[in-house]
Amino acid sequence: MSSIPKIGFISLGCPKATVDSERILTQLRAEGYLITPEYQAADLVIINTCGFINEAIEESLETIHEAMIENGKVIVTGCLGKQDQRLKAQFPQLLAITGPNATEEVMTAIHQQLPPQHDPHLDLVPPGGIKLTPRHYAYLKIAEGCNQQCSFCIIPTIRGPLVSRPIGEILNEASQLVDAGVRELLLVSQDTAAYGVDMHYRIDFWQGRPLKTQLTELARQLGKLPTWIRLHYVYPYPHVDQLVHLMAEGVILPYLDIPLQHGSPAILKAMRRPANTENMLQRIQQWRTLCPEIALRSTFIVGFPGETETDFEQLLTFLTAAQLDRVGAFAYSPVDGASANALPNPIPESLKQERLSRLMALQNDISADKLQTRVGQITDVIVDEIIDDTIYARSFAEAPEIDGCVLIPFEEGDDILPGDLIEVMITNADAHDLYGRVIN
Repeated sequence: MSSIPKIGFISLGCPKATVDSERILTQLRAEGYLITPEYQAADLVIINTCGFINEAIEESLETIHEAMIENGKVIVTGCLGKQDQRLKAQFPQLLAITGPNATEEVMTAIHQQLPPQHDPHLDLVPPGGIKLTPRHYAYLKIAEGCNQQCSFCIIPTIRGPLVSRPIGEILNEASQLVDAGVRELLLVSQDTAAYGVDMHYRIDFWQGRPLKTQLTELARQLGKLPTWIRLHYVYPYPHVDQLVHLMAEGVILPYLDIPLQHGSPAILKAMRRPANTENMLQRIQQWRTLCPEIALRSTFIVGFPGETETDFEQLLTFLTAAQLDRVGAFAYSPVDGASANALPNPIPESLKQERLSRLMALQNDISADKLQTRVGQITDVIVDEIIDDTIYARSFAEAPEIDGCVLIPFEEGDDILPGDLIEVMITNADAHDLYGRVIN
């Protein structure tokens, strides 16, 4: 073993899991551990797993198997860690297994195997902590857990009920991230719009000022920082209308990620989701009236148990009427422990895939038309990376990793770096990406 312990780290799953990984990595560096990307150089390996859908579970299991072969000393954390009996049966030599949001438990397991060589030294940690994202953007997790009881989901079982962070604590972290050079903060949680419900919206203090623990107040205060603020996983509660007002005022980015899941009232009821699609379409129209530039993103599930052709056609009709800017979709996958597994009339896999293809074909046409309307516009973009002769950037309407990009020619000698905000004119578009040129 080297004099300074080296830890291998693999992070899988969603942005909420990414934040958990960043917290563990920050604590590791604060205690003097080194991080290595190589199995052979690591004294042990930590894997932050995903346990939501079957494909993610399989990826996690394959990663654990690989780490056991290549290194042999492995600690598993994250959502799949809640299935500890399954993991112990399949990988009896694992050093430790913890659930998600378990920094202290992970560090305890590490200390048992590799005691730290000295007391914590926070100067080993860069301002803002260790981040797995590029330096110019960061995920800011505002709550843990979820109070919803969606029939297809086991997140409340894995991560527990909603636990909101104090608003002052969030604002302190946001300020530190901005001071460290972050130009875009992406607010995430399992149910972002429910922030503060568990605290009964109690009053907290930040910089001596009383603030209500509520998403609109949080967004308003974050909007005072010199950075983009983007909202994800926003369940469409009535108070979301207040957020759209903030978008119209330029306080936060006019971008709303709302997980709508379906367009059939019958399927939405079976999912235990809000089932008034007509009301949802009216609200979308109201949001666009309040904030004409708003970009709307959503996700949908096809092939849910009992989904008839009529239900699916209602979903397509909803998408046509909603004209959403960005859409993600996936075929229903039964998750161990989800109540939807007991529903009658499961959909054959071939039909799920056929419906998924039809949905995405429709949305590609909608997206192509929507993006075409942006040709000729001048907009600010944030530069994500520069590869060869192309700048990959995003405007207010594109979130990292899940949406398209704005592609811009890069010429040698251009004084442009990742994280820069630049002004571009949109010159072309396809179904996914925009193309532009730099304005002086």
